[in-house]
Amino acid sequence: MLLYIAEKPSLGRAIAAALPGPYQKGQGWIRCGEGNEAATVSWCIGHLLEPAEPASYNPAWKAWSQQDLPMFPDKWQVTPKDSVRQQLNALESLIRQATTIVHAGDPDREGQLLVDEVIRYFGSEAPVKRILINDLTPAAVAKAIQQPRDNLEFRRLSHSALARQRADWLYGINLTRFYTLHYQQQGQKGVYSVGRVQTPVLGLVVERDNTIGNFDPKPYFRIEARFKAQEEEADQQSFIARWLPDEQFQEHLDEENRLLDRATADQIAASIHSRPGSVAGSRFRDRPEAPPLPLSLSALQIEAGRLFRMGAKDVLDTAQNLYERHQLITYPRSDCRYLPEGHYAQREQVTGAIGRVSSELAEACANADFSRKTSAWNDKKVDAHHAIIPTSRTAPNGKLSEAEQKIYGLVSRYYLMQFSADAIHREGRLTVQVGAHRFRATETAVLEPGWKALELKLRDSKKEADKPPLPHLDTGEPVFCEEATVKERKTQPPQHFTDATLLSAMTNIARFVIDPELRKTLRETDGLGTEATRANIIDTLFKRDYLFRDSRYIRATDKGKALISALPESVSKPDRTAVWEATLEGIRRGEDDPREFLKTLKAEIRRFIGPAADVPDSEPKIDAPNCPKCRSPMTERDGKFGRFFACIRYPDCRGTRPLEDASPQDGTGQKPIPCPHCFSPLVRRKGKKGWFWGCSNFPACRQTLDDDDGKPSIRLRKST
Repeated sequence: MLLYIAEKPSLGRAIAAALPGPYQKGQGWIRCGEGNEAATVSWCIGHLLEPAEPASYNPAWKAWSQQDLPMFPDKWQVTPKDSVRQQLNALESLIRQATTIVHAGDPDREGQLLVDEVIRYFGSEAPVKRILINDLTPAAVAKAIQQPRDNLEFRRLSHSALARQRADWLYGINLTRFYTLHYQQQGQKGVYSVGRVQTPVLGLVVERDNTIGNFDPKPYFRIEARFKAQEEEADQQSFIARWLPDEQFQEHLDEENRLLDRATADQIAASIHSRPGSVAGSRFRDRPEAPPLPLSLSALQIEAGRLFRMGAKDVLDTAQNLYERHQLITYPRSDCRYLPEGHYAQREQVTGAIGRVSSELAEACANADFSRKTSAWNDKKVDAHHAIIPTSRTAPNGKLSEAEQKIYGLVSRYYLMQFSADAIHREGRLTVQVGAHRFRATETAVLEPGWKALELKLRDSKKEADKPPLPHLDTGEPVFCEEATVKERKTQPPQHFTDATLLSAMTNIARFVIDPELRKTLRETDGLGTEATRANIIDTLFKRDYLFRDSRYIRATDKGKALISALPESVSKPDRTAVWEATLEGIRRGEDDPREFLKTLKAEIRRFIGPAADVPDSEPKIDAPNCPKCRSPMTERDGKFGRFFACIRYPDCRGTRPLEDASPQDGTGQKPIPCPHCFSPLVRRKGKKGWFWGCSNFPACRQTLDDDDGKPSIRLRKST
């Protein structure tokens, strides 16, 4: 049997639609065709397997104790996810019957791993092929099916994803337990989650908030002079130029070369007022600007955040809907901004579809110049997936929401820009020398908009008035200073992060790295997180009460600030995490060894935690499990019927567990006694007929016992 395994049901249905009929549907699969040509299509629902809990490796690891840290599994295990166990069972039966398997996970490292791990989990020895689907339109899916490759070609992609998964387990579990216990020793409550990517992102926000909070505005002074050509016959208008800082005034300049001393500024202005000078440099040119490349996911999220104030996760969810439900754009979780050269042949078909879907872009589609071929089409720059572009589908599957219209329009504009003329900028620069001082005037204007006609503006209504053009003076021509003024300004703090600027910071993380050598290395990598994970990382920080929204700005909570202040810089700064991401990319390319990567990581974790012998004997233990619904850490809470474990993501997740080792809130000091029915702790309560003992798992369990002088009676209480 030929078996296709897709990453999700929508992709599975698209593959089945591209295969010949007749079709037979079952629970979690679709059979296509008959006889020797028959094939079965099934699917995962994201990850069907998850990393095992610590207690699966060692029962002692269930309790949170510093004496057990660090925890390093000898042999890695995965366990089925309860929420999708039915689909895993369906796949098990199909995999055991398959003679050939076709891997149809999404074309990224997580898509590679989540199908590979299921095949490996069931020990299948059937040959495995791989197909890469970036576009869910029937023609594109059919084409991909006809171009299978050996799955072994993508084994390094799977190794990279597996190394990432195990690194996250090692780093997150060990450091979360270590710092949670550290805070509990200080009387704090709750779980302090630490992650190899989420924590440096939180660190960026905390550092920005602290910079703003501690900012002390200082005055600085800008010297401007109005010049005019000195030639009598020169019928030229005057122009304004700004003083250029000079080394002789270094003691009065800050790190951004702003002049901080008013007396010095006044002295410079007085020394040039009504004085002659000359043009020390002159440059005028018309500069062409090529269109920007089509969008990757991060570029799309940054632009949509800037233009529409959409959150990163909202952009991703909207783009995913346009891809899966409407089939109007290609695979959205892409880190690439280039296109295969073979796609160039589809330009007229895709452009025609844009005009049908978006009426406001119909005119731009009609004016597209299909003879143009920008640098966007480049096979050498394309790997597993390409830039996000519109598909050739001419209508959505139902009405588009406002958000979907915005995202589709943005993706379409960047595609249509590839068939628009270059923008032409008029640029001018004059450098003027007066005595020992130099001044500079610049101008820039758009002569021919070209592709910029498709660019969306943030605030058209507040467009500044065009400045008059500079006079075309040649080097050496005399000028005269008609007036010199000193304008006082105040230094401004940076703005709090927004979704767009935080994503930009994560993408271009080298800007926040101090080490110059490391900064060079990181400019070649993708920064913190991946295209597919950045939105979820930010969302997780909100759910864990580390971040909050202040209008359009993202700020850190007191809990987030407290955690970052307790962490060593090597954990809260982006340097090491970004290097890990570069190493994972090296594993994907076959340049790095995943075993060495994890070995190095373990050594780093040991240094963070230190030897267990240093932990005092009185060190507290907690038995805080993971949430049974979402696997997030749990924290103790007070409830109507006593204390219990609740998910830290409440109210988004309402998972609970009984607090098995807590003393009941009944004033007896009695050690917890398990319920004879469900083994949850019994709680002493007072009713109309006096004291009795009831199950803490009420109303799920209604077991009650009589009270015997402050202790539960061995007799069950008579129902009333």
